[in-house]
Amino acid sequence: MKIGYRTIKTALGTPFAIWVAQMLQLDNFASAGILTILCIQITRKRSFLSAWHRFSACIVAMAFSYTFFELIGYNPLAIGIMLFAFIPVTVWLNITPGIVTSSVIILHLYGSGNIGWDIILNEVVLITVGIGTALLLNLYMPSLENKLGEYRSQVERNFSLIMKELATFLRDGDNDWTGRELTDTAELLEKAKSLSYRDVENQLLQTHNHFYHYFHMRTKQFELLERMLPLVSRISASNMHSSKIADFFDDLAEGIHPGNTAVIYLQRFKEMKEEFREEELPQTREEFEMRASLFHLLNEIEEYLIIKRSFKKSDV
Repeated sequence: MKIGYRTIKTALGTPFAIWVAQMLQLDNFASAGILTILCIQITRKRSFLSAWHRFSACIVAMAFSYTFFELIGYNPLAIGIMLFAFIPVTVWLNITPGIVTSSVIILHLYGSGNIGWDIILNEVVLITVGIGTALLLNLYMPSLENKLGEYRSQVERNFSLIMKELATFLRDGDNDWTGRELTDTAELLEKAKSLSYRDVENQLLQTHNHFYHYFHMRTKQFELLERMLPLVSRISASNMHSSKIADFFDDLAEGIHPGNTAVIYLQRFKEMKEEFREEELPQTREEFEMRASLFHLLNEIEEYLIIKRSFKKSDV
């Protein structure tokens, strides 16, 4: 069983927040631990957003509590009527994640029987201690770069294998490839995009995240690879152009890495495509259909390379 960083932070932060609240001699000091538990998040951005939602909701809840309890009385009916008004207001203010936290404060104020400035100050400090502890703990987030780097290497290795299988099919016709790399790559890309999005949310000041854009670029290229498969299956291994395209796929397979090689391959590709255009027109229906599949495949390859070139330009 693996213990995550969020569990460790919760286990450390909860008793610390309660201890601080006790040292400050706050009423309902144990609630500081509850506030810390609720505010521990998996990214820095979510942590700050959660803190804002909960702090704002608590301030609004104190204003509503004072108004309704003083007008209607400190009884369960007042709580029910107040919630009818309070919850829609939190929705309107877009701070609904703070409803649970503010409910704790509402019950504190209800239990006091008489809301005074000392009670309000107590709750504000309690909120500050609980939420502040969570924020301090969430300033540290483990680096995700090593794991993202592993995902990148695995995706590139699979891309290379898929390219080589396409080249083999174009040379020899049908083969015994199971297509396992396709399923593996789809799963890898989903995991990598999810993790890279977490990495984005951990960078509060950084406006560009290399891995986030990289895996989205590879996802677009993977969609093109999947579209190439039926096109390759329609091109006979005996076709005079198959071996050239197969050689090109082999070269692409060797050149899959984060660096910018798309420009070089695009130049070679354009020369090859122009060479194909100069060939004689097909004479039979079968040749025409094969030529159509061939040029469709060439368009997909070109789009694959353009996506990589665009990624490197935006990455500068």
